[in-house]
Amino acid sequence: MKILIVDDEPLARERLQRLTTEIDASYQTEQAEHGLDAMEKMSASPADIVLLDIRMPVMDGLETAHHLCRLDPEPIIIFTTAYEEHALQAFDAQAIDYLLKPVKKDRLQQALQRASLLQRASIEKLRQQEPRRSRTHLSATFKGELKLIPVNEIFFLKAEQKYVVAAWPEGELLLEETLLSLEEEFGDQFIRIHRNALVSRDHIDSIVKDDQGQPQVVIKGSGTRLAVSRRNISHIRKILKQPLTD
Repeated sequence: MKILIVDDEPLARERLQRLTTEIDASYQTEQAEHGLDAMEKMSASPADIVLLDIRMPVMDGLETAHHLCRLDPEPIIIFTTAYEEHALQAFDAQAIDYLLKPVKKDRLQQALQRASLLQRASIEKLRQQEPRRSRTHLSATFKGELKLIPVNEIFFLKAEQKYVVAAWPEGELLLEETLLSLEEEFGDQFIRIHRNALVSRDHIDSIVKDDQGQPQVVIKGSGTRLAVSRRNISHIRKILKQPLTD
Protein backbone atom coordinates (compact mmCIF):
# COMPACT_ATOMS: atom_id res chain seq x y z
CA MET A 1 0.00 0.00 0.00
CA LYS A 2 1.40 3.37 -1.03
CA ILE A 3 0.27 6.61 0.63
CA LEU A 4 0.88 10.13 -0.70
CA ILE A 5 0.87 12.81 2.00
CA VAL A 6 0.01 16.27 0.66
CA ASP A 7 0.43 19.28 2.94
CA ASP A 8 2.21 22.63 2.63
CA GLU A 9 3.49 22.35 6.22
CA PRO A 10 6.63 20.16 6.49
CA LEU A 11 5.97 19.32 10.15
CA ALA A 12 2.43 18.14 9.33
CA ARG A 13 3.78 15.90 6.55
CA GLU A 14 6.45 14.44 8.82
CA ARG A 15 3.88 13.75 11.56
CA LEU A 16 1.57 11.89 9.18
CA GLN A 17 4.46 9.91 7.74
CA ARG A 18 5.57 8.87 11.22
CA LEU A 19 2.03 7.88 12.24
CA THR A 20 1.43 5.77 9.14
CA THR A 21 4.72 3.93 9.72
CA GLU A 22 3.74 3.26 13.33
CA ILE A 23 0.37 1.90 12.19
CA ASP A 24 1.88 -0.40 9.57
CA ALA A 25 5.58 -0.51 8.75
CA SER A 26 4.79 -1.98 5.32
CA TYR A 27 3.14 1.26 4.14
CA GLN A 28 5.17 3.12 1.54
CA THR A 29 4.87 6.89 1.87
CA GLU A 30 5.73 9.87 -0.29
CA GLN A 31 5.26 13.58 0.34
CA ALA A 32 4.05 16.53 -1.73
CA GLU A 33 3.93 20.17 -0.67
CA HIS A 34 0.86 21.26 -2.65
CA GLY A 35 -1.70 19.97 -5.14
CA LEU A 36 0.31 20.51 -8.30
CA ASP A 37 3.28 18.73 -6.75
CA ALA A 38 0.91 15.90 -5.79
CA MET A 39 -0.38 15.51 -9.34
CA GLU A 40 3.18 15.30 -10.66
CA LYS A 41 4.04 12.68 -8.04
CA MET A 42 0.91 10.68 -8.91
CA SER A 43 1.83 10.78 -12.59
CA ALA A 44 5.33 9.46 -11.90
CA SER A 45 4.38 6.90 -9.25
CA PRO A 46 0.66 6.46 -8.39
CA ALA A 47 -0.39 6.07 -4.77
CA ASP A 48 -3.30 4.00 -3.47
CA ILE A 49 -4.30 6.53 -0.80
CA VAL A 50 -3.88 10.31 -0.73
CA LEU A 51 -3.91 12.16 2.60
CA LEU A 52 -4.86 15.58 1.30
CA ASP A 53 -4.72 18.93 3.07
CA ILE A 54 -7.40 21.38 1.93
CA ARG A 55 -5.97 24.86 2.27
CA MET A 56 -2.68 25.02 0.37
CA PRO A 57 -0.98 27.49 -1.98
CA VAL A 58 -0.49 26.86 -5.74
CA MET A 59 -3.34 24.31 -5.91
CA ASP A 60 -5.68 23.65 -2.98
CA GLY A 61 -7.00 20.30 -1.83
CA LEU A 62 -10.46 20.51 -3.37
CA GLU A 63 -9.16 21.31 -6.84
CA THR A 64 -6.56 18.56 -6.45
CA ALA A 65 -9.30 16.09 -5.51
CA HIS A 66 -11.24 17.10 -8.63
CA HIS A 67 -8.25 16.10 -10.78
CA LEU A 68 -7.45 12.97 -8.76
CA CYS A 69 -10.98 11.68 -9.38
CA ARG A 70 -10.24 11.62 -13.10
CA LEU A 71 -7.37 9.15 -12.70
CA ASP A 72 -7.87 5.51 -13.58
CA PRO A 73 -7.83 3.90 -11.12
CA GLU A 74 -8.95 6.60 -8.71
CA PRO A 75 -6.93 6.81 -5.50
CA ILE A 76 -8.63 6.74 -2.12
CA ILE A 77 -8.77 10.32 -0.79
CA ILE A 78 -8.83 11.27 2.88
CA PHE A 79 -8.87 14.99 3.58
CA THR A 80 -6.86 16.48 6.44
CA THR A 81 -8.14 19.81 7.69
CA ALA A 82 -7.99 22.39 10.42
CA TYR A 83 -11.58 23.47 9.72
CA GLU A 84 -13.70 24.34 12.69
CA GLU A 85 -16.39 21.86 13.62
CA HIS A 86 -19.32 23.73 12.04
CA ALA A 87 -17.55 23.79 8.66
CA LEU A 88 -17.19 20.02 8.62
CA GLN A 89 -20.90 19.40 8.04
CA ALA A 90 -20.31 19.64 4.28
CA PHE A 91 -17.92 16.70 4.47
CA ASP A 92 -20.29 14.65 6.59
CA ALA A 93 -23.16 15.35 4.19
CA GLN A 94 -21.16 13.90 1.29
CA ALA A 95 -19.88 10.94 3.32
CA ILE A 96 -16.33 12.12 2.62
CA ASP A 97 -13.75 11.00 5.13
CA TYR A 98 -11.60 13.62 6.79
CA LEU A 99 -9.08 13.91 9.60
CA LEU A 100 -9.10 16.91 11.90
CA LYS A 101 -5.70 18.42 12.64
CA PRO A 102 -3.68 17.67 14.67
CA VAL A 103 -4.30 14.14 13.41
CA LYS A 104 -4.45 11.43 16.06
CA LYS A 105 -3.01 7.99 15.45
CA ASP A 106 -6.17 6.04 16.28
CA ARG A 107 -8.30 8.25 14.01
CA LEU A 108 -5.82 7.88 11.15
CA GLN A 109 -5.79 4.12 11.60
CA GLN A 110 -9.59 4.03 11.54
CA ALA A 111 -9.69 6.15 8.37
CA LEU A 112 -7.15 3.94 6.59
CA GLN A 113 -9.09 0.81 7.52
CA ARG A 114 -12.45 2.04 6.27
CA ALA A 115 -11.24 4.22 3.41
CA SER A 116 -13.49 4.04 0.34
CA LEU A 117 -13.31 5.56 -3.11
CA LEU A 118 -14.71 9.05 -3.48
CA GLN A 119 -17.13 9.57 -6.30
CA ARG A 120 -16.49 12.52 -8.60
CA ALA A 121 -19.97 13.87 -7.89
CA SER A 122 -19.21 14.06 -4.16
CA ILE A 123 -16.10 16.13 -4.81
CA GLU A 124 -18.02 18.48 -7.08
CA LYS A 125 -20.80 18.97 -4.53
CA LEU A 126 -18.23 19.74 -1.87
CA ARG A 127 -16.47 22.26 -4.12
CA GLN A 128 -19.81 23.97 -4.73
CA GLN A 129 -20.33 24.40 -1.00
CA GLU A 130 -16.94 26.03 -0.56
CA PRO A 131 -16.32 29.75 -1.14
CA ARG A 132 -16.08 30.14 -4.91
CA ARG A 133 -12.53 29.88 -6.20
CA SER A 134 -11.65 29.22 -9.81
CA ARG A 135 -9.35 26.30 -10.57
CA THR A 136 -5.78 27.02 -11.55
CA HIS A 137 -5.66 24.07 -13.96
CA LEU A 138 -8.01 22.08 -16.18
CA SER A 139 -7.49 18.35 -16.68
CA ALA A 140 -7.89 16.12 -19.71
CA THR A 141 -7.01 12.53 -20.55
CA PHE A 142 -4.53 12.25 -23.41
CA LYS A 143 -3.23 8.89 -24.65
CA GLY A 144 -4.34 7.25 -21.42
CA GLU A 145 -2.66 9.79 -19.15
CA LEU A 146 -4.09 12.73 -17.22
CA LYS A 147 -2.78 16.06 -18.48
CA LEU A 148 -3.00 19.27 -16.46
CA ILE A 149 -3.40 22.53 -18.37
CA PRO A 150 -2.61 25.84 -16.61
CA VAL A 151 -5.66 28.04 -17.14
CA ASN A 152 -3.52 31.15 -17.64
CA GLU A 153 -1.82 29.49 -20.64
CA ILE A 154 -5.03 28.63 -22.50
CA PHE A 155 -5.62 30.66 -25.69
CA PHE A 156 -9.26 29.75 -26.19
CA LEU A 157 -12.00 27.23 -25.36
CA LYS A 158 -14.19 26.07 -28.23
CA ALA A 159 -17.21 23.78 -28.14
CA GLU A 160 -17.12 20.92 -30.63
CA GLN A 161 -19.91 18.33 -30.43
CA LYS A 162 -19.83 16.74 -26.94
CA TYR A 163 -16.48 18.22 -25.93
CA VAL A 164 -14.70 21.52 -25.43
CA VAL A 165 -11.34 22.01 -27.14
CA ALA A 166 -8.74 23.83 -25.03
CA ALA A 167 -5.97 25.37 -27.13
CA TRP A 168 -2.67 26.25 -25.49
CA PRO A 169 1.05 26.45 -26.48
CA GLU A 170 1.46 22.66 -26.43
CA GLY A 171 -1.49 21.99 -28.73
CA GLU A 172 -5.15 21.14 -28.18
CA LEU A 173 -6.88 18.85 -25.66
CA LEU A 174 -10.48 17.71 -25.30
CA LEU A 175 -12.26 18.58 -22.05
CA GLU A 176 -15.29 16.72 -20.74
CA GLU A 177 -16.90 19.95 -19.53
CA THR A 178 -19.45 22.35 -20.97
CA LEU A 179 -18.58 25.76 -22.34
CA LEU A 180 -21.27 27.30 -20.14
CA SER A 181 -19.82 25.86 -16.92
CA LEU A 182 -16.34 27.05 -17.91
CA GLU A 183 -17.70 30.52 -18.66
CA GLU A 184 -19.38 30.64 -15.26
CA GLU A 185 -16.16 29.64 -13.50
CA PHE A 186 -13.67 31.66 -15.54
CA GLY A 187 -15.75 34.61 -16.73
CA ASP A 188 -13.20 37.07 -15.37
CA GLN A 189 -10.45 35.51 -17.53
CA PHE A 190 -12.27 34.61 -20.75
CA ILE A 191 -14.60 36.53 -23.08
CA ARG A 192 -17.37 34.89 -25.08
CA ILE A 193 -16.83 35.85 -28.71
CA HIS A 194 -19.30 33.42 -30.24
CA ARG A 195 -21.91 30.94 -29.04
CA ASN A 196 -19.28 28.21 -29.35
CA ALA A 197 -16.10 29.98 -28.20
CA LEU A 198 -14.44 31.70 -25.24
CA VAL A 199 -11.13 33.52 -25.65
CA SER A 200 -8.59 34.45 -22.98
CA ARG A 201 -8.53 38.21 -22.46
CA ASP A 202 -4.75 38.08 -21.98
CA HIS A 203 -4.18 36.29 -25.29
CA ILE A 204 -6.13 38.55 -27.62
CA ASP A 205 -3.80 40.51 -29.90
CA SER A 206 -6.29 42.48 -31.96
CA ILE A 207 -9.72 42.55 -33.61
CA VAL A 208 -9.76 42.48 -37.42
CA LYS A 209 -12.09 41.85 -40.36
CA ASP A 210 -11.79 38.97 -42.80
CA ASP A 211 -12.22 39.27 -46.57
CA GLN A 212 -16.01 39.23 -46.17
CA GLY A 213 -15.94 41.94 -43.52
CA GLN A 214 -16.68 39.54 -40.66
CA PRO A 215 -15.00 40.40 -37.34
CA GLN A 216 -12.32 38.10 -35.92
CA VAL A 217 -9.98 38.09 -32.93
CA VAL A 218 -6.30 37.38 -33.48
CA ILE A 219 -4.53 35.26 -30.83
CA LYS A 220 -1.17 36.54 -29.62
CA GLY A 221 1.85 34.53 -30.67
CA SER A 222 -0.02 31.95 -32.76
CA GLY A 223 -1.74 34.22 -35.28
CA THR A 224 -4.88 32.06 -34.98
CA ARG A 225 -8.07 33.89 -35.95
CA LEU A 226 -11.48 33.12 -34.50
CA ALA A 227 -14.83 34.41 -35.72
CA VAL A 228 -16.68 36.92 -33.56
CA SER A 229 -20.47 37.03 -33.72
CA ARG A 230 -21.93 40.44 -34.53
CA ARG A 231 -23.98 40.36 -31.32
CA ASN A 232 -20.76 40.15 -29.28
CA ILE A 233 -18.47 42.50 -31.18
CA SER A 234 -19.49 45.76 -29.48
CA HIS A 235 -19.15 44.19 -26.03
CA ILE A 236 -15.70 42.82 -26.86
CA ARG A 237 -14.48 46.12 -28.30
CA LYS A 238 -15.67 47.90 -25.18
CA ILE A 239 -13.85 45.49 -22.88
CA LEU A 240 -10.62 45.48 -24.89
CA LYS A 241 -10.86 49.15 -25.91
CA GLN A 242 -9.67 48.26 -29.40
CA PRO A 243 -10.90 49.53 -32.76
CA LEU A 244 -12.02 47.10 -35.45
CA THR A 245 -9.35 47.08 -38.20
CA ASP A 246 -9.26 45.64 -41.70
